[in-house]
Amino acid sequence: MSQTAGDVGFAQRVKALACTAPLHDLDSRKAQVQTADFTVYQMSELALHAIDLVTLAMDFDAGAALERVVADLAGYAARQAHSREPAEHTKVARWVLENLLNVGSTDRGFRAVYGMTAGDGSYSRYAFDFKLLEEVSGADGGIFLRATNEAVNVLVGALELDIESAQIAADLRLETLIRRGRLSDAQIAAQTARYRTIQYGEKLRQRLEATERDVRTVDWLHEMPDFIAEAIEHIEARYRAENAILVNITEVRDTADTAARKQQAAQLVEVVRDCLRRHEQLQAALQGAGRRFRAQQDRQTFAPGSVAASMDLHAQLLRPVLTLPVKQADEVLAAYFVRSIGVTVPAALRLIDLFTALVTPPAEREVLGGEVEDPDLVDTEEEPPFPPECYELLDELLDLDVEAPRRLSGLLEEARERHPDLAELVVVRVVALAAQEINPAVRHGAPSVLIAVDDGTPLDDPDYGGADLIVARALIEPLPDVAGDLPAGADLVPQLATPAIQEGAA
Repeated sequence: MSQTAGDVGFAQRVKALACTAPLHDLDSRKAQVQTADFTVYQMSELALHAIDLVTLAMDFDAGAALERVVADLAGYAARQAHSREPAEHTKVARWVLENLLNVGSTDRGFRAVYGMTAGDGSYSRYAFDFKLLEEVSGADGGIFLRATNEAVNVLVGALELDIESAQIAADLRLETLIRRGRLSDAQIAAQTARYRTIQYGEKLRQRLEATERDVRTVDWLHEMPDFIAEAIEHIEARYRAENAILVNITEVRDTADTAARKQQAAQLVEVVRDCLRRHEQLQAALQGAGRRFRAQQDRQTFAPGSVAASMDLHAQLLRPVLTLPVKQADEVLAAYFVRSIGVTVPAALRLIDLFTALVTPPAEREVLGGEVEDPDLVDTEEEPPFPPECYELLDELLDLDVEAPRRLSGLLEEARERHPDLAELVVVRVVALAAQEINPAVRHGAPSVLIAVDDGTPLDDPDYGGADLIVARALIEPLPDVAGDLPAGADLVPQLATPAIQEGAA
C-alpha cells in the first residue's frame, strides 16, 4: 500500500492519541488497587509530573536518579492528598512510575493497533510500539530513568514535528512575550523550548546507540552527516537567540518593580541557562559522533560472526538422553561434545565480507509501523475433566443421611466399583468439603451442609494418602443462648447434629 500525506498524517494522530492512553489508564485502574485507596489522587497529572521530572533531570549521557524522582513525585502526591500519610505518597509515586515503565510486560513497552483503508478499499492493521520511560544502567552501575521521544511529545502536545522549525518558532514567541512583558506566558514558552532542546539531544543519542548495536541500521553516508550539520547550525542559531533572550530577561529581572515579577524573571533566567548548558552537551556529542561511528564500524566489521545452532538440543539430545541409563547417557553426551567442539579455526578477514558490510544499505523503518497479520484461529471445544455420568454418580454417592456419615476410604472403594474415573472426582469433592466454611450456608438459611472432618485417622488407600476424612451431612442450628445477643448481620455459630463427627472430634 502506497503511503500518502493523508496516511502519514492520520498515523501521527493515532500515535499521538496512543501515547496519552497509558496516562488515562492510570485513572481508570486506580480504584482496582487492593492494598490502598488511591481514588483521591489524579494519576494522569502525577504521570505528567513524573515525565517532566525525568526529562528535566536527565542529561545527554546520564539519566534521572530513581529515588530522587520518587521523592519529588511524592511531593506532588502530597499536595493532592495532604491528609494522607507520607508513606502512602511514596507508594503512589512508585505505582505511577512502575506503570509508566510498564513493569510486568515482556519488553516493558506499550502497543497500539490501528487500521488504515487503502485506495482499493482493503483494510490493513498496523502496530505502533512505544515506551514512555526507560530504565538504563549508569556508568557507576546504578539504574537511572530516561524519558523517550514519545514521552517528550506528550509534554509538548505534538508528535514527530520538525524540531528545528518548532525550536525557531518557540524562540521567536519567547522573545516576543518577554518584550511585551508577559512573563507568565513567557515561562511556559521557555519550558517548551527546553523540551525541544532535550528532544533534539535524545534523537542524536538514540542514533548513536543504534550505531553501537549495528552500524547498518543508521545511514552514515547521507542521513547522519546532514543531521550533524543541521544540528551544529541549530546550536549556533540557538546560542545567538538564547543569549539575546538572556540579556532581555536579566534586564527585566533587575528592573522589576514587584517581587512576583522579579521571581518570574529569575525563573526564566534559570530555564534559558539550562538550555545553554544542554546545547554545550549536544555540541560535545556532535563533535565526537564521527569518531564513535568509526570505532563501532571497525569493531563490528572485524568481529567474528555468530554460529547458528544446527540441531535442536532439547528435542534431539536432552529428552532422549533423559530416558537412558546413566552409563549409556554418559557415552552419548561424551560423543556429542567431542564432535560439537570441533577444531579451532582462527578468524581471518575476507574481502567479500568487508565489501558486503560496506555496501549493505541500512534497514528502514516503516512510517506507519509494522503490519499486523490476522491469526488463523481454530475453534476447539474443551473436553470436560470427567465424563458427565461421573457427576451424577457423585451426587448419588454423597447423598448421605444425617445419621449415616461415611469414611473417605469407603467412598473410594465404592466409587471404583461404579466407574474407573469416579474415585478421583470423589477425592476432589471431599477435599473441597474439608476446606469450605459453614458461615455462607448459615447466612443463606440452609437447613444442612455437607462437610468433611479430619479425626486423625490415616487413609489406607493404594492410590491416595493423607487423612481418612469423615464425610457427613450436618444440620445447622444456631445457638439459642447466643443468637439473641448477636447484632444484626452477625454470623451464627452452627451446631453439627452428627453424632459420629462429635464423637470423632472428642
